[in-house]
Amino acid sequence: MRRLTHSLIAASLIAGSALATAAPPAARAAGSGEPAAFPVLVPLTGFLSLEGTSQRNGALLALKEAPPDVAVAGEVIDTGTSPEAAVTALERAAGRGRVAGVAASMLGTQMLAMLPLAAELKLPLITVSGTASITEQGNPWVFRFFPGDAVTKTAHARYVVEELGRTRPAVIYQTTAYGQSGRTHLAAAFKALGVEPVFEEGVDPAAKDLLPVLTKALAANPDVLVLHLHAGPTALLLRQAAANGVTVPIVAGSAMHQPSTAALLEPAELKGVCAETAASPISGGSPEMESFTRAYRAAFNAEPDAFALGQYDGMRMAVEAARAGARTPEEIRKALSATSYRGLAMTYASDGKGNMAHSAVIVCFDGTSRVPAVAKRYDNVTGVVK
Repeated sequence: MRRLTHSLIAASLIAGSALATAAPPAARAAGSGEPAAFPVLVPLTGFLSLEGTSQRNGALLALKEAPPDVAVAGEVIDTGTSPEAAVTALERAAGRGRVAGVAASMLGTQMLAMLPLAAELKLPLITVSGTASITEQGNPWVFRFFPGDAVTKTAHARYVVEELGRTRPAVIYQTTAYGQSGRTHLAAAFKALGVEPVFEEGVDPAAKDLLPVLTKALAANPDVLVLHLHAGPTALLLRQAAANGVTVPIVAGSAMHQPSTAALLEPAELKGVCAETAASPISGGSPEMESFTRAYRAAFNAEPDAFALGQYDGMRMAVEAARAGARTPEEIRKALSATSYRGLAMTYASDGKGNMAHSAVIVCFDGTSRVPAVAKRYDNVTGVVK
């Protein structure tokens, strides 16, 4: 595990918010003059490094943009991809200053490992993990600002069946907790639509050749390929599909909407590929979204994705709770649990389990650009937001 407190990006962004001096007592930790600490514990190395970097950037940008009357700080710690590293990172972060909340890893296995410790420490975990089971443990300290699989996989399956008219999906998923969760919810969503996949197989995220599984999937004569993979494997499969002249439509998981994933492919290799996600900041849609995208580019010299935006919205909601008077982790937890927040991607509200995001979009690439267009929006899938 590698601490990144002294990295150039983290230092420059944290300083902008942590040095604020005009914060009222409500914006600071209870009974002290310290700023409210929001450690950022995310995977920056390993197979989830692209997604984790986006998550970190979104959290840091939100802290940087905290109102001048709110003093906040955020130490960055790389959790790698092991559950043990994530737990160790949480233990270390909790022992540094007065922690108000934590931007917690998007990797499902790490979140599941951190949940018992978060409950013991009584610290809110603000995450964009898509693994459904993290909010099914009865743990009141987790808050997910990315639509869970119950939302995204419903949109995924509905787009395949209702918009594309496909009824013979071949599903290729990751063998991680994220992949298993997505596969389970895709199966349920397809069943609700009267469709049964003609092929299902999981692949390890470390696999260097996906042509064998692609060949087996195509042998089942599907009319659509449905992917639920991390960023690297998604790009690899699409590259191999394009190289082998695959013409079956492909509807991928949220990793494909990431600009960093698209950057691994030529625009022509993306032609006709669609993906589910929470939002696509680079696709525009509102002045506020375009302002966020400009700020993100200026801070990181990179393009934002839905993971960055979801973590940004989540941290902004926590900072607003501090601004409104939440002084302790328990008060932050109550604010996240009981109030709604109009973010850039959507309006967030807890369903009582910590699921805050209830909308999803489908984006599609036309083969001439790495910037997708929003093809379909599915708002308030769960009916929670009033």
